[in-house]
Amino acid sequence: MKNLKLKAARAMKDMSQEELAKAVSVSRQTINAIESGNYNPTVNLCIAICKVLDVTLNDLFWPQK
Repeated sequence: MKNLKLKAARAMKDMSQEELAKAVSVSRQTINAIESGNYNPTVNLCIAICKVLDVTLNDLFWPQK
């Protein structure tokens, strides 16, 4: 499933995939794969992304009820 919440949070910070990738020490392709729903990131990567984007894990990685 696509992670549109991650894409939206990244856009709110006016960050490109490349900028986010550098901030969390992964490749741009990894960020693209997460947003496309083709890669499930580790918990540590999820936490790093959330810190950079100033959001919670629930905001980005847990489905809404």
